[in-house]
Formats: sequence, C-alpha cells, structure tokens
Amino acid sequence: GYDWSTLALSTDEAHDINESWSGTGPIVQGQLTSSNLGGFSYNSNMPEYWHFDWQNEYAFIRATNLFFSKINTSPADTAAKNELKGEVFFLRAYLYHNLVCFYGGVPLITKAYTLTDSFSIARDTYANCIQFISDNCDSAAKYLPLLQGQVGRATKGAALTLKSRALLYAASDLYNGGNGTIADPFAGFAHPELVRYTSFAASDRQARWQKAKDAAKAVINLGMYSLYKPSPASGDEATANYDNLFLQSSTSEDIFIKYFASSFKANWNSYGKTDANYSPTLFNGPNGFWGWGVNTPTQQFVDEYEMKDGSTFSWSNATEAAAPYANRDPRFYATVLYDGAYWHARSTDIAPFEPTGKIQTGYQTVDGSGTTVGGWDTQDNYTKVNTWNAGKTGYYQRKLLDPTVDPVKTMQTAPWRYMRYSEVLLNYAEACIGLGLEGEAKTYINTIRARVFMPAITASGAALVKALQHERKIELAFEELRYFDIRRWMICDPEVYGDKAGYSNVKAISIIYPYVSGTTYVKGTTYGTGTPTYSVTQLSTRKWDKKVYFVPIALDEMNKNPKLIQNPLY
Repeated sequence: GYDWSTLALSTDEAHDINESWSGTGPIVQGQLTSSNLGGFSYNSNMPEYWHFDWQNEYAFIRATNLFFSKINTSPADTAAKNELKGEVFFLRAYLYHNLVCFYGGVPLITKAYTLTDSFSIARDTYANCIQFISDNCDSAAKYLPLLQGQVGRATKGAALTLKSRALLYAASDLYNGGNGTIADPFAGFAHPELVRYTSFAASDRQARWQKAKDAAKAVINLGMYSLYKPSPASGDEATANYDNLFLQSSTSEDIFIKYFASSFKANWNSYGKTDANYSPTLFNGPNGFWGWGVNTPTQQFVDEYEMKDGSTFSWSNATEAAAPYANRDPRFYATVLYDGAYWHARSTDIAPFEPTGKIQTGYQTVDGSGTTVGGWDTQDNYTKVNTWNAGKTGYYQRKLLDPTVDPVKTMQTAPWRYMRYSEVLLNYAEACIGLGLEGEAKTYINTIRARVFMPAITASGAALVKALQHERKIELAFEELRYFDIRRWMICDPEVYGDKAGYSNVKAISIIYPYVSGTTYVKGTTYGTGTPTYSVTQLSTRKWDKKVYFVPIALDEMNKNPKLIQNPLY
C-alpha cells in the first residue's frame, strides 16, 4: 500500500506520471502477456512494484508449509504453538487470496517441496481455491486471540475479515456468469472452472451471497470494532476525522495493519536492499513541496464526489462548474489536494516566493497578450522546481499523507491499514443487496455516510447497487481495493477503462487565472489573481481488454510446469 506505485494507478482513481515507461502502462492498455506482466512482474524494471506475483507468493507459501511441517515437534509450549498456527493459517490464506484475485484458480500446495520432488502440479479450480482460503481462515480464527500482545500481528478479527473479503469477491458477477449486461467473459474458455464457478443457478448464487453475509456479520458480532468518531457535528469535523483516521497509530476501526518506524529509509529502487521502500509523503506529495507526485487523482475520480447535499456533481451546473471544489462530500477534502487547498508551509527555499502553503496546479495569465506561468505544483513552475515529478491531472493525493512530515528529511510513521471496519460494513451491505435485503443494506451504508456528515441514501434496485459501488469507491479510495472491485463487478468497460469503442480518456483539469489590468505580477506571490476558468481536458488514453480480468501466468512458470494451463485469451 505504501510503495511508491500503487494499484490505484491501474484504476480510475489515479494516473501514473511515468505511465509511458513504468509497469502501469501494459495493464491500463490491455497489453499484458506472459512475457510482459508489467508491474506484476517479479523481474520488473521497476522492482518496487506490487509483487502479487506467482514466484513471490509461492516462496512465502513454501515458508508457511515448512512451518506446519515442523511446528508439532517444536519444543514450544502448546499455547504458543496454537497461536503461531493461527497466524500462519491466516498468512497462508492471505497469500492464496492474493494469487486467486490475480490469477484465478492456482495449484493448492500444502507441503514444503524438496529438490527431489516433482514440481509439476495442475491448477486447482476456482471453487476449490475459495474453499481452501475460507477453511484456512476458519482454522486461523480457531487459534487466534481477539487481541494480540504485540501490535501488527493477526487476530481472530483479521482472519474473519479476510474470509469476508474472499467470500464477497467469490459471490460477485465476474465469478458467476456475468452482471446482466455483460455476459460470462469465459464462456469459450476450455477450462472456465479455473477462473469462475461452473454453476450459475440462482440457488447457488444465493448461497454464495449468504456465505459472504454471514462472514461479514461474524466480524461485526465480535464487538471489537467500531467506526472512528461516528457522529461529527459538521462537515469540517467529518473531514478532520476522516483525515486523522489514517494518520493515527491506532483507531477503533483497525483490524489488520502494518507498522513503520521513522528509522526506515526511502529509496525509489530499494527492492532487495536494506532500505525500506516506504515514504508516502515523498512518493505522492506535490512537486512544489519536493514530493514525487506519483499517484495523482484523475478528474473522473474527483467528479465522483457528491455535493454535500448528496446530489451528483455536474459540470453542466453553472454554479458548480464555477467553483468545482466547493460544498463537496467531506471526504473529498481529506483525500484530494486541489488548486487552492492548504497543505502545509513550503520548505524555506520556496516559502519566500509562495508563503501561503496552498496548492498551485493552475496557470496565471501575467500580461495582456495571454502569457501564462504555471503554479508551483505544475510542470511549468517559476523556478522549475522538481518539474519532472509534477502531476499531470491538476491534483495530488492527500489521503494517507501526513502534512507534518518533511518528505525530504523525515519518514512518515502512520501505519498501513490492510483491513478496517468500514470495509466489513460495506461487505455486509453488498451481500445484503445480493440477497434482496435492501433495507438492511441501506442501514449499514448510511452508518458510514453519517460518519462523514453525508445524507442517507434512499435508492433501491439497480440504483442501490450503484450507490454501494460509489460508497466503496469514495470510502475506500487509495486503499488497494478498487482494482479488484471494478473487475468483480465487471464495470471496467465501459465505466472505468473504456467506452463503446473500447477506449477511455484519463481526464485532467485545466485552470487558468485571467490577467487583471494594472496588476504587477510578482514571482509566486500573486498566483491566483482573478477568477479562474476550469475546463476538463484529455490527458491520456487507456484501453480495456477482457483478458486483463486476470494476470497471465509468466512464461517462465509455464515452461517449468507443463501441467499449468494459461489464463483465458493470453
């Protein structure tokens, strides 16, 4: 989650400033092949990418299997053994969940192979893999405590939350024959059982939704978790609460999180080194604050934020178009850095020229002939500060970034939240919708909306499904979940990646401040004079190919194991 490139870059959440040469490009252009896995490649040119890859995950799975082969003969006492078993059952379930999300059914290996063993093993079915993950989660929950003595270790709640996530995904459209508009994309594949269920009977689908509902409710029933500051008195308070949720060392929402220390060092190319690849404020901060601006929110993502009254933002509304950042969902202000938003004081070498600490992603017209100069957070800033790291969408990420941290000098220590309670509530709501329990679903969705001072939703039917999808997109933004959501809902084309021609445009904002006659423009300090005009522009083009529902198995792995069957369309 805190690597410098994230899964958000392969969705409509964010744009990668290095998309043309980084591992993101092949994914968003539908160009993955067994020889080019882009950012999913273990040997990627950018080795700090995601590593949800075959080689990396199976190396860890071998470690879990080795543990199970030796734990019973360990001299440790029974209580210690059992707790460790719980943690390793959880880790094995999590590793297989990663593999299944990206590859579909995979070989289920439960022993630590030796050099004399045969490594040829076939992929198991998607259904069997989901059952295996669910069973490992149950085994983990059996042994794990509700609370751990050491933070960052798996608990019973973590095991049950992982089960909830896995079973919700399994009940979704992609694995159950289509979404009503898009038919089963694997109908012509010789082995569809590797990537989905084989029975789409209504009773089977209902059973899957019920399992997902029950799994989420099991977490709720633990009584261990609650929404962080659920009753704000205003939108401003809701913004502050949502912002602080991700910067606290612990909150009531935390289920499974990863901790960091200030002694960690940031290194953009640190894989395999002692430096930890961790510095979200450096990686994602604005270039005018000496950040690298890697994960920049798209205009499509910004437009998704509702007005504070719950209505949809529209560029066709003259009032909203004239002030597009006013009166939005409070989460917007805690998630996106936009032109004019206060971030923090700039460094001493820039502050004399820009003392306000506000984001400058627009262009100021400085004379009557129309000459413009870019703000400090553009590619055309006054002194060319860090321009190669300037975002291209007109926005920067704010969520998860600590404004009190000097990105050049200090490491951020806020933890990464793999699992938190909001996701569980949304999992439960989605499963309720699948079962036709709309009233119950709305109760849980509206609990989350109330926490951010947003009005309750009243939609039903298809509109309720869209409301749920919207809520996950906004509430869980940049938390590494949307990549999987858009695939399992089958909304990649046309909603996310493509239109009817199979293409979509990554949109950005152009902001131009007018020349004001008689004004003497001083470097930096008079940026923002006059009333700006906003226009949505096309930044780049992406293409959806349905083969990218799954990642291809690397050619090297296919060559090593003749029993493997490649994923559809590769």
